[in-house]
Parts: sequence; C-alpha cells; structure tokens
Amino acid sequence: MSQPMLERIIEAALLAAGRPLSLERLRELFDEDDAPTLEALRQALGNLVEQYQQHSFELREVASGWRLQVRESYAPWVGRLWEERPQRYSRAMLETLALIAYRQPITRGEIEDVRGVVVSSQIIKTLLEREWVRVVGHRDVPGRPAMYATTRQFLDHFNLRSLSDLPPLAAIRDLDQLEPELALQDEGVDADQDKDTPWMPVEPLQPLDQAGAESGFHVLLDELNNMESNLKTDFDDYQPEQQVDDDPTDDRQP
Repeated sequence: MSQPMLERIIEAALLAAGRPLSLERLRELFDEDDAPTLEALRQALGNLVEQYQQHSFELREVASGWRLQVRESYAPWVGRLWEERPQRYSRAMLETLALIAYRQPITRGEIEDVRGVVVSSQIIKTLLEREWVRVVGHRDVPGRPAMYATTRQFLDHFNLRSLSDLPPLAAIRDLDQLEPELALQDEGVDADQDKDTPWMPVEPLQPLDQAGAESGFHVLLDELNNMESNLKTDFDDYQPEQQVDDDPTDDRQP
C-alpha cells in the first residue's frame, strides 16, 4: 500500500471514530496480510501532522492514542455551535485536581493537610464522575482511606500523553493571575447566577484552621514543588482494593 493511501485511510478512521485511536487499533483496520507496520503508521501520522500545520484542526497524540481536533485558537467561534454554557471550574476544584495530579496517589486527608481546608465531597464526586480521577488503592491505616490518582481520560482532556508531560511547577503562575483567563469561580458560585444559587461544587469548603489557612495558590505550589521529583507516572499496578503500607512517594517510581 502506498504511503498516501495509508494516510488517507488513517485520516478517514480518525474522522469517523471521533475519539483517540492507538497505533494497535489503527493496525486492526487492515487485513492481517497487508497490515502496515507500526513504524509505517508512525510515519504516516507524522506526515499528517505536517500537512495539517496550516489548517484550523490538528492531529494530536494523547494518552489514548491519536485524534483530530480543532485548534484551541478557534475555540471562541466553534464554541458558539453549542447553546449550553461553557464549563467553569472553581478554584477549590482546580487546587484539588492539581494536588492529585502532582502528588498521586494521595488521600483526601493528605489533600486537606496541604490545602488547609476540608475537601468538599462534591469536588471528589465530580472528579470521579468526570473520570478524571479514580481510586487506585487504600492506605493501610485506620479507616483505610481511598487513594486517588488521575486517569487516562484526564490526560486526554488536557492533551497530555503521560504524566511526564505535566508542566513543571515553576511554569505554573499564581491562580490569582490566571483567574481572568480561566474564569474561576469562588467556591463554585457562578457569577452569572444569583449568589444564593449553588453551582459546582455545591458544598462550601470549611476552613480547618482560620488563623493558619492560606488562600494563595503559591503556598500549594511550594508544597507540591517538594514532592514533584517523586511523582509516580504509572498506576496500572494498583488495584482498587489493594492496600499500600508506605508513603506513596518513597520508592514507587515509574
């Protein structure tokens, strides 16, 4: 099969699938006798990436495979195709998600220790329902608290191939500077709604220690910066009911 024909087949499959396709899944599209090699598929995908450079869409590799997607710069116009309001995320949810992403596996109690406030049950529920985080085990301490880690869907949503693609903490600005850009909400209240109407998360956070509570995201980043070198990037060896005795960051390297 010629390379141009292979590229067109891959392009058609990605358009029809509407989701990421791995190299193995792409190879399954062909009969066993004329199936291209993985190297041929990679070359074809690379050629398509180059061909799309001047287009409004791009071919992007994420954790689940390769997908065609609209370039981010065109989102303001494309977003108007849908009437529903763009999703907004509270500061509390983003801080919780950041802690799970950089500190995983982590328990709810450990998140609270770093943030200095009680973690809303609605935040954890929302992250689980969105399949951005999952339970990867339980700490072998009284109460056996669940340990949370990010999922492949989390990586796909944020255009990441693996956890190693997470930006270094030094590159993350203070959330106060990001607020206009991300349209953050204070503890889940939508600015377009009445202030008495809860949005997401609906359960307000209660400070553990009013005198010592810190609201600045830089405090959380400082804490994470001490943990970043111990980031675990593969949780396939964890099972939901598996018990882990030691600190998850001590020797569980990828």
